[in-house]
Amino acid sequence: MEQVVNWINGVVWSNALVFFCLGVGIFYSIVTRFTQIRNLKHMFQLLFKDKASEEGVSSFQAFNLSLGNKIGVGNIAGVATAIAFGGPGAVFWIWVMAFLGASTAFIETTLGQVYKTKEGGQYRGGASYYIEKGLNLKWCAVIFAIIFAVATGLFLPGAQANTISTALEYAFGIHPAFSGIGLVIILGIIIFGAVTRIARTAEILVPFMAIAYILMSLFIVFSNLGELPDVISLIFSSAFGTHAVFGGLVGSAISFGVMRGVYSNAAGTGMDTYASGAAEVSHPAKQGLVQSFSVYVDTLLVCSATAFMILITGMYNVTPEGSEPLVMNLTNTEAGTLYTQQAVESVIPGFGAAFVAITLLFFAFTTLLAFYYMAETNLVYIGRKIKTSWLIMGLKIGFLASVYFSSINTAQIAWAIGDIGLGSIAWLNLFFILFLTKPALKVLKDYEVQHKEGKTPVFNPRKLGIKNAEFWEEKYNNITKHKEERDSEDVI
Repeated sequence: MEQVVNWINGVVWSNALVFFCLGVGIFYSIVTRFTQIRNLKHMFQLLFKDKASEEGVSSFQAFNLSLGNKIGVGNIAGVATAIAFGGPGAVFWIWVMAFLGASTAFIETTLGQVYKTKEGGQYRGGASYYIEKGLNLKWCAVIFAIIFAVATGLFLPGAQANTISTALEYAFGIHPAFSGIGLVIILGIIIFGAVTRIARTAEILVPFMAIAYILMSLFIVFSNLGELPDVISLIFSSAFGTHAVFGGLVGSAISFGVMRGVYSNAAGTGMDTYASGAAEVSHPAKQGLVQSFSVYVDTLLVCSATAFMILITGMYNVTPEGSEPLVMNLTNTEAGTLYTQQAVESVIPGFGAAFVAITLLFFAFTTLLAFYYMAETNLVYIGRKIKTSWLIMGLKIGFLASVYFSSINTAQIAWAIGDIGLGSIAWLNLFFILFLTKPALKVLKDYEVQHKEGKTPVFNPRKLGIKNAEFWEEKYNNITKHKEERDSEDVI
């Protein structure tokens, strides 16, 4: 089975997808005139502008929800695997993917807002919606929703669950089977609707755990401050092939850097469009800019924290796929979260492994919940066409089975299955959003013109020639109607 999974993963995550992700990021950086740089200060300001309503969450709430979904094993175990197979140079390409991915995230999130709807008194939006409404391809949207539900409900949970069980076993000696059973019980209680307070508590704690994790990384770095210049030099020399040991790993560095960068920040996969589509904003571009900022926070802060801890302490191996080890600093250690645990443990013995394990437990747990709800949301979307109650029950059982199976399996197969799921939706989503570039750029230009004029930007899709944005047409008409009524009262 492992050979089959690895072969499929190699096909999905071929060089074609790596350069597709990079190419789309470069393209959107150019056509948006590097909005991820020009509007950086404004992105931060927007976090606190729009307030929540009964129908939708605020920009800041959507940002936190998205960040809680993003920060997971990709930031800790994913960075470690990138270094293990691509060398230290992979870290540079993770940074590149964050910079380019911020522009891609803007486009897809803006589209998710443009084509959102109001269903059951709540805002709904996401990749499936903009494929249907933006491209008038309902059958493609349904196929995408099915693939997305399978990827997020059955394939992607594996790496999260496996990393939790591995970290808990190393820190506390808990057998992976018991970790798997514990996860299944708690997740089962939540997704079958009995108790939701556990999920809310975890989501609240994640930002605090992220801050604690970053502070821990700063402590590790400052404890080895004299090594920092050499580590930075190592990252750049390895990325560009000038390092004596890692010079031949440029291709692997790019491949694993891009793959793990996408796994971490999800830019281009469509995963963040669902939470962002529920945000209450006056203009779609607002949430697009907020989402761009979340990519920076996720990757440039949390991923970098992991990378510097591992490299500055030397707690890593580098073994290119199919080759002999180039660096072997650790013995009998599988690539992944154990690198990070041993890095912290080397500076703070008796505390580091437990700290990373607990941090990972919260990070990965909230991400698991996010995966399930994204999968269910897409089945609900399909449910507008066919009856899906039995599919949702099947999803719940399959999701829990995937969690347990991955908890007791090897990290390699868990990550490979997850990468297949991620790569599949990335291929499709990137392809579709390219055909929706024109309306997304119109929205950006419209927002920037209004903002430059000192106005609070509002969105009128008809003025921009954007069709099938019924939600925004109705909202704009209501705004205009209320304004006319107020003007009339002032005259009287």
